[in-house]
Amino acid sequence: MLRTRSAILPDVEAIHTIIQPYAEKNILLPRSLPELCENVRDFVVAEHNGEVIGCGALHLYGMHLAEIRSIAVSEPAKGFGAGRKLVEALMKEAERHHVTCVCLFTRIPEFFGRMGFTVATREALPDKIYKDCRHCPFLYACDEIAMFRGELPKQTGIRKIELPIPLVRLEA
Repeated sequence: MLRTRSAILPDVEAIHTIIQPYAEKNILLPRSLPELCENVRDFVVAEHNGEVIGCGALHLYGMHLAEIRSIAVSEPAKGFGAGRKLVEALMKEAERHHVTCVCLFTRIPEFFGRMGFTVATREALPDKIYKDCRHCPFLYACDEIAMFRGELPKQTGIRKIELPIPLVRLEA
């Protein structure tokens, strides 16, 4: 039987084990065990007969925006609907929080398109770009597609991605 539930701390090692192969292939960003412990309340897991076979997280930016991230299913469990169940559970969580727009960045837009997500420009999601993308090693070579479901947040001005520049003293 396949079911989803909120993740708890004892799930962290299984979540890490599921995410790690995707991170090694640069499909997902790597997540350390301490980072997963700090953010375990954001995660939902998919279980089959008591074994964690998939995971996904919902990161809240505010009522105007949440992001589905770290969606992963263990290789042997692919094709049995765990990914869909995870997205559905995360969408219910977003609804519970009264979030008006859910976004994600993906390399498999067909899957999310079948779940009602629409392609967006990166500029339409400045909160995501400002918080996460500026720290990503693929910032200037990103091949992920931005997608959303709901009402895109109203733009009050896009924040610039400011990278730290060291102060250098010039002497003549």
